[in-house]
Amino acid sequence: MSWPAVAAITLFGFNAVLDAVYIGQLLGQQALAGAVMAYPLTQITMGLGSLAGIGGGVALSIAIGRGDQHTLRRLPGTALTISALLALLYALVGGGLAEQWVYAMGARDELIPIAASYLRASALGSIGALAGLTLNMLLRGEGKMKLAALYMGAGLLVNMALTPILILVFDLGVAGAAWATNIGSACGAWLVWRRYRLGRSSYPVDAGYLGLPGALTRRIVKLGTPAMIMSSMGVLQAVVVFNVIARVGTESDIAFYGAAWRIVIFMLTPLFGMMRAFQPVAGFNYGADQWQRVQTCFWTFVKAGALIIVPIWALMATFPAQTLSLMLPGVTFSDQDLHHFRTLIMPLPLLPLVFTALALLPAIEQAGKATLVSVSRQLLLYVPVMLIVPPIIGISGVYYGSMAIELICAAWLLVTVLLVFRQPPSDDLQAMRSVRPRT
Repeated sequence: MSWPAVAAITLFGFNAVLDAVYIGQLLGQQALAGAVMAYPLTQITMGLGSLAGIGGGVALSIAIGRGDQHTLRRLPGTALTISALLALLYALVGGGLAEQWVYAMGARDELIPIAASYLRASALGSIGALAGLTLNMLLRGEGKMKLAALYMGAGLLVNMALTPILILVFDLGVAGAAWATNIGSACGAWLVWRRYRLGRSSYPVDAGYLGLPGALTRRIVKLGTPAMIMSSMGVLQAVVVFNVIARVGTESDIAFYGAAWRIVIFMLTPLFGMMRAFQPVAGFNYGADQWQRVQTCFWTFVKAGALIIVPIWALMATFPAQTLSLMLPGVTFSDQDLHHFRTLIMPLPLLPLVFTALALLPAIEQAGKATLVSVSRQLLLYVPVMLIVPPIIGISGVYYGSMAIELICAAWLLVTVLLVFRQPPSDDLQAMRSVRPRT
């Protein structure tokens, strides 16, 4: 199940890299710096899509394990309705206040209209991005990893074809890249919903249903909240970091950090894929009362993630200048730049544990513990560290602080998982399952 999930998420991550390459090559470094300032805000779509998609995917996999067909029939329409409402909210707030948001990110002078253009296009067309993310995540929750990768790849091909056309032919500038992303995602969403309408899913779906049934809506929101926080709270992190860099560094420092961070995000995409593959595995087995198998699969996925990430991390650490040149062609990097990049990527070998743990906890109906870590990471760690350390020691504090925070969160989640595994599901929960109808 893992390799197609890794492929799907890698394709999604490649989309971000592709936008940066197109913008940097076709429009120049200043345009890239403006898009970099807005890019973290556009990741609100990932957070909102995760709320509906991952929450729906977790609920779906548990319902499949329990044989709950009533939930299965209405779940896709409920998740899609949630994503549509979230897209409307994002369009109103992001589209109407784009300049204010990018100013809060630290954009100034010529960067403000560039960054605002990118953000506004992303927000106004977000229904395509959110629908695509939500429905693709439901495919993964069903266990259809290959199909999810195929549909996401189809959307990426549309995006690749449209981006240079919208940037150059239609003269949309950086906004063209955002519109191409939304349109490509919408094509992927249409493919998934078409599959439902044709009755090709492995569980019964009422393809004509759109609505917000109270219990199911609350369940999706509860189970998807940790993933939403994990993605969306990154916006708060980015606001703080970019404002700090704007104060203690230069426009070149902003472009460098943005390029380095996009490379890190791209590196994390295999782990997101492993995380998405593990979620239905954990949900199916938890729903079917196979607690020992949940534990065995957890450690298997952690080891597999390490085997994927460590060799690539070693190459990036050995050849940092060549890696960074993919984003910033023609730029000469100082020794300090390369040291900062190596510092930023240092925690990567520990992140398979982090990502798998964050997938495990919602899948076994302990989403609150994952939410606590995600919220604390941003509010209790990132915000104070970034506000205190870089103004004292300079731009290096951004990179040292990020590394330390990731190490602390990895240790926290390891302890949490070990404690959870020492306590199997409660007798009350087992009794509740034993009386649930399995149709």
